[in-house]
Amino acid sequence: MSTTLTSRSHRGIDPSGRPRRVRVGIIGATGYVGGELVRLLARHPNVDLVGLTGRGRDHDPIGGVHQHLATLDLDIHAELPDDVDAVFMALPHGAAADLAPGLIERGAAIIDLGPDFRLHDPGDYPRWYGFEHPRPDLLELAVYGLPEFHRAELSALVAADIAIVGAPGCYPTATLLALAPLARAGLIADLVVDAKSGVSGAGREARAGLLYGEVNESVKAYGIGGHRHVAEIEQELAEITGREGLDPGANPGIIAVDFLPHLIPMTRGILSACHVRPTRPITQAELDRLYATAYEDEPFVTVVANAPATKDVTASNHVRIHVSLDERTGRILAIGVEDNLVKGAAGQAIQAFNLVHGLPETAGLEQLPLSP
Repeated sequence: MSTTLTSRSHRGIDPSGRPRRVRVGIIGATGYVGGELVRLLARHPNVDLVGLTGRGRDHDPIGGVHQHLATLDLDIHAELPDDVDAVFMALPHGAAADLAPGLIERGAAIIDLGPDFRLHDPGDYPRWYGFEHPRPDLLELAVYGLPEFHRAELSALVAADIAIVGAPGCYPTATLLALAPLARAGLIADLVVDAKSGVSGAGREARAGLLYGEVNESVKAYGIGGHRHVAEIEQELAEITGREGLDPGANPGIIAVDFLPHLIPMTRGILSACHVRPTRPITQAELDRLYATAYEDEPFVTVVANAPATKDVTASNHVRIHVSLDERTGRILAIGVEDNLVKGAAGQAIQAFNLVHGLPETAGLEQLPLSP
């Protein structure tokens, strides 16, 4: 299938040089992530939220689906208007890749919150997601939407004819941000990730295993032997080690990740505890300097002295990172916490959207965490 290109050069600036309003649509506005997109974009200073769609919905008020958004004068329709500048897609895997060509023909930038544009190699999709990628040509153009890793590539899409962002998964976001300074320094010899997520990470669809009586007062490991998010964690760690030109003798470039996620009885939040055997002896002082330098200028990443809790970042686009050395074993513990629906999904997608449209990266995301 050929794709007609509609130029979106300088998509963030109007002819007068002033930041312009961006007409935004959301496909999949009825789920938890879709609701968070609406909540955040409705107050974004540069966004006109012009279209919401949801499966089996047409002219349905947003408040009928998301009660907390009932004060917004927005309806969910069957189709988006034609003149959208950007489209956020919060859909099951496989759906976004089918819709992308039509949206590109209309000149829209695409921010996909599913997995369809996260992985670089189309051969990884049958293994990890069970489908053949229908448009590997578009996959080659997509940018992995973790701004702390790919800020320059996302910003370059301002002048690109086609802009596709594959927003990261929730687990990879917390995990990669916790590990990035170690990977850049070639310090990861062996890696085990023990991660925990609230129930909202499984989506809004009714399932027996997510009923209150099943989840309450229980912790369950799942994805044993190969959770799908391992693919993007290994992909991004390999890219870091390759880009930094590390000595292959000290670090092979491909870091195998032992990853075990758990479902715990809370609504939202992710904690990723990364246990690292380093490639060489290291001190706590060196770790502290490494992480302070890595994140000193990041607007949404804070390095903290004590182990953080998921409640520290609830409803915000912030990540808190803690790193410590176990002097007895010589292992490094790196912990990342996030709100899985904001920095792990909707908020991070908006952060990438801002870069793609030449807007301030923090626009619409200034909310502080909510407590208690």
